[in-house]
Amino acid sequence: MNEEKELRFYKLYERLASATQIVNKEFDKSEIECILNEIAAMFGLSKGVTHFYRNPGEEKRGEGETMISYDTGEEGDPLHTVRFVTRLMSISTMTVYKKKDAIPPTDEDLAKIDLTMRTALAFISRNRLQDIAQEMAFFDDDGFRNIRSFFNYIAWRNQPGGFDGMAALNYNLRHFSLINEEYGRAVGDRIIKAHYKHVESVVGENGMVVRLGGDAFVCLCEQEKLTELLEYLSEAIIPYDRHGNTVTVTAYAGIFCIPDGYSVFTPNDIMGKIMQAYRAAQNGGREHFVYYNDSLLMDKERTMRIQKKFPQALRSGEFHVFYQPKVNIETGELCGAEALCRWFTPEGMVSPGEFIPVFELSNDICKLDFYMLDKVCGHIRRWIDEGRRVVRISVNLSRKHMLNSDLLTNIMSIIDRHNVPHEYIEIELTETTTDVEFKDLRRVVDGLHKENICTSVDDFGMGYSSLNLIRVVPWNVLKVDKIFLPKDDDGEDSIRRVMFKYVVAMARELGLECIAEGVETPTQLAVLRDNNCDLAQGFLFDKPLPVKEFEKRLDMRTYPVDI
Repeated sequence: MNEEKELRFYKLYERLASATQIVNKEFDKSEIECILNEIAAMFGLSKGVTHFYRNPGEEKRGEGETMISYDTGEEGDPLHTVRFVTRLMSISTMTVYKKKDAIPPTDEDLAKIDLTMRTALAFISRNRLQDIAQEMAFFDDDGFRNIRSFFNYIAWRNQPGGFDGMAALNYNLRHFSLINEEYGRAVGDRIIKAHYKHVESVVGENGMVVRLGGDAFVCLCEQEKLTELLEYLSEAIIPYDRHGNTVTVTAYAGIFCIPDGYSVFTPNDIMGKIMQAYRAAQNGGREHFVYYNDSLLMDKERTMRIQKKFPQALRSGEFHVFYQPKVNIETGELCGAEALCRWFTPEGMVSPGEFIPVFELSNDICKLDFYMLDKVCGHIRRWIDEGRRVVRISVNLSRKHMLNSDLLTNIMSIIDRHNVPHEYIEIELTETTTDVEFKDLRRVVDGLHKENICTSVDDFGMGYSSLNLIRVVPWNVLKVDKIFLPKDDDGEDSIRRVMFKYVVAMARELGLECIAEGVETPTQLAVLRDNNCDLAQGFLFDKPLPVKEFEKRLDMRTYPVDI
């Protein structure tokens, strides 16, 4: 190589080395390509091809990324290959091709080509690893932005006026395990991705949606886009195959409309608010979207007070069993009862509607359920020993128990410790609580049946999962929710009557015992009779009774039914 050409090479290489020292996205890619093209032309090269592999397995399978460093469009033969392995076991290779009519390079020229290739390859490897590190930090394994990405975005916006006109959401797709159960996880994954892409398109470039995991998401968007977003979350119809088949997906959401001038000390300032609103939506019955406000802060304080009181209240016996009778409406016979919890503190009674949702937030509800079952079994044992007539008592268990692999053992140990005949116990699970995997629910119900323990599904008709629930799980009893019973001066009376008729008919056809709860009027009683629903529970016959009062009903045996 003559002196002029060599001087030119080192000037170009010096520029290349300087440009490739930049370790962020501000480097001039076109400048680097221009330098490489000039050096390639100096040595008669036609093309440079780079491969990047995240690990040796990708290299072996040929599954890495391919990048063309420069290409003159002329045919050429492979001249030289450089392979670079990082400490993280990523692998980069670069192969350069010599033009067909080019003079073969000297050893000195080849050394300069090798130096250029290694410099370029080190630069490419470093920048790709930087990209991978960012992906690992801010994206999950399925390619969704993660919570770090959200926190980073909040920190970037946290400047005067940065949150003006914005809203934050924490939401989760309701009963999504049913979709996985029905269609399989591969279809479920496609539905999740389609949902995510649509939400991304709604929030646009001035917002962000990230996945917390599973079917839970966090979102920041402009308030003017909130209506469109909530309409989608309330009922999204998502196609899941090439034939146009669709599934409807709904959500629970906690929402915080960020006031103008708002600034955060930590990202958790916003996360705490939307998570609190989300929990209220999840546990608040039919209100699936809840906006954060000051009352939720008071609810949080009240929740903490209730949770703090629980352990001592349980030790002190402040929780009492009340029994609400179940009546055969044809004979008037007292044929069973539901055990209900009442909490009496030194300051007065705490409403179940106040403490049950709080205990559902933790495993306190499970401790309370076992306490109630123990008390019920103690009462039944005493009634048997006293020679009283005994009826089957249903005891509510939270679906949170499904996380307990020893649940069956725990239930049977309580019942058998009191030596209670199994036919006197019914385990009642409500359909409206947090969704669980049906296979776990079925496992528990099957286990109870083997022990001759009756099982019932409570509040049938309240939730999305109703038909799936009775299709998958072999219940003994179906409790029809009071929403199906007509009310006085109700414009939906005829609709309710039709729905009630077919729910009862379906239960009877499936061989299920059917009981209507919330029976309060003679009109409702007549509807039960018209549709051959023989069992009723409600204020028309009796309110929930303390033990002594219920024992009088046991002795009385029958109710007047000619109402």
